[in-house]
Amino acid sequence: MTSQQNRLKQAQNAGKQVKKGNHVAKDKKVWTKVTFRRPKTLQMKRAPKVLPHSYEKQNTNDKYAIIKFPRSSESAIKITEDFNTLVFIVAKTATKPQIRKACEDLYQIKVRKVNTMITCRGEKKAYVMLKKEFDALEVANKIGIM
Repeated sequence: MTSQQNRLKQAQNAGKQVKKGNHVAKDKKVWTKVTFRRPKTLQMKRAPKVLPHSYEKQNTNDKYAIIKFPRSSESAIKITEDFNTLVFIVAKTATKPQIRKACEDLYQIKVRKVNTMITCRGEKKAYVMLKKEFDALEVANKIGIM
């Protein structure tokens, strides 16, 4: 019985302490500067619970998407004959190295240089200069431009 009374008294004391609380006077913060700087707080790394997309984006920027079609106008054929150069309309986002690689893969040729321009219609035109060992007229015939 005494142990039970002892535990009861202990619980009552604990209850009094909780009820009373710890009322201690808090020190006031003394501001020594006139500008207030917001304190740096913890910045957590983002951990999303949901994926940004329900599917994985695929790269559709392959050689068939880069080169749209060869240009077969009179001026393009004249450039082909005179400067050993093929003229293509390409994707607007294509870069010169991408155009070079796509031409080499599609037509089995070696490219010396690629020049590009944006036409007034908003298309990108690529002038693909071939190396000496390849003849642009033969390649154009093989492609079906001429």
